[in-house]
Amino acid sequence: MAGDILAAYEGYVARKALLGASLLALIVLVGLYSLSHGSYDLSIREAVDCLLGGCGGRARLVVWEIRLPRIVAAVLVGGSMAVAGAVMQGFLKNPLATPFTMGVSHGAMFGACLAIALGAGYEESSGRTVLLNPYSTVLFAFLGAMAGTVVILTLARLRGLSPQAMILGGMAMASLFSALTTLLEYFASELELAAMVHWSFGDLGRATWREDAVMLAVFAPVFAYFTLKGWDLNATLMGDDVARSLGVDVRRVRLVSAFLASLLTAVSVAFVGVIGFVGLIAPHAVRLVAGGDYRHLIPLSTLAGALLLLAADTVARLVMAPVTLPVGVVTSFLGAPLFLYLLVRMEGRA
Repeated sequence: MAGDILAAYEGYVARKALLGASLLALIVLVGLYSLSHGSYDLSIREAVDCLLGGCGGRARLVVWEIRLPRIVAAVLVGGSMAVAGAVMQGFLKNPLATPFTMGVSHGAMFGACLAIALGAGYEESSGRTVLLNPYSTVLFAFLGAMAGTVVILTLARLRGLSPQAMILGGMAMASLFSALTTLLEYFASELELAAMVHWSFGDLGRATWREDAVMLAVFAPVFAYFTLKGWDLNATLMGDDVARSLGVDVRRVRLVSAFLASLLTAVSVAFVGVIGFVGLIAPHAVRLVAGGDYRHLIPLSTLAGALLLLAADTVARLVMAPVTLPVGVVTSFLGAPLFLYLLVRMEGRA
């Protein structure tokens, strides 16, 4: 009997490992395709040679300074959004919760618009609106993204807010930031307004190796924390009383998880703008295939989110080449029908 149970568990783990390996292989394949295709086409072999240091000149510039940082950013941002979405859907006990439930994206938008209004700088270059001081915009966007989260978490700690109250608080902060952003846009000049709208488009092309390094430095420890806390997250799904009986500090897990998930989202949004649906779609897709065990859901959602955003960015670059579409538009176009399909599948299982 014990041997049958052990064999069943080993098969269960093996299936999750196979799914993870398949997602990782797809990320590599899509990454190589994205690396080799664009306005300057390379063969897959040439792209691999460049990765191994066997090229120079223009090919090296295109691969190492333009496309590879963008690919790495897609993997990091997609993984971050997916992890944040999976965690928030768990501790908020709401399947529609996303990384933006706490008003993170609205706060980031307000912060970026405030920086532009205060003189972050802009110019029109080759028909495009270009920020002259992007790092001040990034800083203000990050501070705005975290501001609403800090307010909600402070109230949750002082007043013991329930998950439902935290969601309502997030909606209230989102509404407040949207009103403030609208006010700034109303009084902005034409160029300021163009810069604000330009920033709001999700654009992975803004990321360089420096931005990738910062996002990796934030993502790695947060991912490790959530992976190690898989059992605690599983326990909270069974109800607060059950989780407490198992020795889980529910309040602390909820507050720390909310802060870290918002931090992941804030860093990503501050660097690349608003990109929707990834944090909603990836965790649900993984749940349908692999179940809701957080020990496996966290790493698999990371891979699924990375694959989804990398594929969307590849489509954004190539579908109307040489024009590059905002990746946030592509994720919305892909995400809406995919989410409806997943919703029908989930209702069918109920």
